[in-house]
Amino acid sequence: MSDGIRVHHLAVVVADLDQALQFWRDALGLQVSHIEDVPEQASQVAFLPAGDAEIELVRPTTSDSGVARYLAKRGGGMHHICLSVPDLRASLQQLAAHGVRLVNPEPMAGSDGRQYAFVHPESTGGVLLELYQQQGHLPV
Repeated sequence: MSDGIRVHHLAVVVADLDQALQFWRDALGLQVSHIEDVPEQASQVAFLPAGDAEIELVRPTTSDSGVARYLAKRGGGMHHICLSVPDLRASLQQLAAHGVRLVNPEPMAGSDGRQYAFVHPESTGGVLLELYQQQGHLPV
């Protein structure tokens, strides 16, 4: 499964997007490529490219979303790592065969059409892991 896997993004949960941008954009110097509302995750996300990956600053837009519950319980900080994989469905099958706890046993579709799934932190040593289907490598 490791062939072709790449880090896609690191997601940081923030309570205040403008305040977070004071560090990531203004102090550190990363550029914001865009800010997007992500209704299926009840969040607003600022995308900051960093080399071949990006930092995503994620702010909940409702008080009852998963991101809002995470923020309320743990405070702001690292939320998840996202890896892009050549064949998401095959990756999920391989993980399930190894007894890995999957939040999403089947790929989900984001607002941009990209397929994704989450792996439970219980199986990863405490890190929420998101897997993305690599663009241009869609399985038949």
